[in-house]
Amino acid sequence: MRRTWLIFSQAVTVAVALWFVIATLKPEWIRRDTVSGLPAAVSILQAPALPASAVAAGSVPSYAAAAKRATPAVVSITASKTPQRNPQTEDPWFRFFFGDQPQRQQQPQIGLGSGVIVSADGYLLTNNHVIEGADDVEVQLSDGRQARAKVVGTDPETDVAVLKISLDKLPVIAFGSVESAQVGDVVLAIGNPFGVGQTVTSGIVSALGRNQLGINTFENFIQTDAAINPGNSGGALVDAQGNLLGINTAIYSRSGGSMGIGFAIPANTARLVMEGLIRDGQVTRGWIGVEPRDLTPEIAETFNLPIKQGVLITGVLQNGPAAAGGVRPGDVVVKVADTPVANTVQLLAAVAELKPQAAATLSVQRGDRTLELKVVVAQRPRSGRPRER
Repeated sequence: MRRTWLIFSQAVTVAVALWFVIATLKPEWIRRDTVSGLPAAVSILQAPALPASAVAAGSVPSYAAAAKRATPAVVSITASKTPQRNPQTEDPWFRFFFGDQPQRQQQPQIGLGSGVIVSADGYLLTNNHVIEGADDVEVQLSDGRQARAKVVGTDPETDVAVLKISLDKLPVIAFGSVESAQVGDVVLAIGNPFGVGQTVTSGIVSALGRNQLGINTFENFIQTDAAINPGNSGGALVDAQGNLLGINTAIYSRSGGSMGIGFAIPANTARLVMEGLIRDGQVTRGWIGVEPRDLTPEIAETFNLPIKQGVLITGVLQNGPAAAGGVRPGDVVVKVADTPVANTVQLLAAVAELKPQAAATLSVQRGDRTLELKVVVAQRPRSGRPRER
C-alpha cells in the first residue's frame, strides 16, 4: 500500500512539473475551456476562428445598402413666406392722423422640411403643412443641386402636398408594399431634422392603422419609434430594402423633440392623393352630409338596439345626399355599399371611396328595423368641416 502511494505521488509530481514547463515555455499549447473553466485539448484541436467579416455580417446587420438606395431621392425643402405689410399705412386718412410711419424691415418667414422624389419627371411628395402659405419653395438635393419647386396641389385632409421640379437625371425612390408591412419590421426615417442636413435614423414599425389622433381628417398612420424631429416632416420612411413605406408627418412630443412616437402617412395613400392632384387638380372623394359618432354599448342599450357595433347618425345636413336618401338622426349605419363600418373612421373612409354622382346603398338600423337606403353620393366639399361626412 505504501509502495503504491509513493508511485502515485511521484507520478503527480512529474505531471505537475511537466505542466509547469509547458505553461511557461509553450502557453499556446494549452487553452482553457471558456464554459467549464477546465483544461482542454491543445491548440491543434481548437475550432478554426470565423473571419471578422463573417462575424460582423451575422451578428450586427447593416442597413447601409437601404440608406444608400433611398437617401438620394430625399430632399431638403425651404419654404419662405413674405411678411404682410400693414394695409393701413397706405390709407390717406391713417397717414393724415398718424403721419408717415417708419417702415420696419421684416425678414421673410422661413420653414424647413423634407420631401421625396417619386417620379423621374420631377414630382415630389411632402407634407401640406411644410409648404402651406409659402410664396417660394426651394428644393435642395443630396448631390448639392437646387431648384425652385412648383406646387402642383395640396390635400390638407391627408396633409399631403405634391411639388414639381425641373432637373435632369433625378434619383427616384421605389414604392414599397405597405400591405405587407408588419409590426416589428425594421424601418429607416430619412429627412432634414432641425436643418442640420440629411439624417438617417432607424427603428421598427410600432403600430399600423393609427387613427383618431386629431392630426388629419383622414388618418391611417404607420407608427414608428425611428427618431423623427422637426424638419423630418415630408421625409421618407423606408423599409430595410430602401423602398418607400410612408411620408413622415408628425410626432408625439411634450418637448418638441422625438420621444419615440412618430407617425407616417402610408405610401399607398400618398400615391393615390398625388395621382388625383396631378390628374384633376384635386382629390375626388364621396360625401353624404351627416354628423356621426361611434355607437357605444350604453347608447345601444338606451335605444334598445339589437346591434352593438355601427355608427350613430346624430345630425343630417338639410337637403344633403343622406337627407334626400331618407337617412334620419338616430339611425345607425352598419354598412356602406358592401363595406361594414364599426366606427366613424371606417364610415369616413368608406364614404370617401364612393364615386360622386353614383348611387350607394346604406344599411342602417332604425330601432328594431333594418333598412336599405339608396343615397346619391356628392363630391366632398374641399372646405367641409372635418367631422362632417
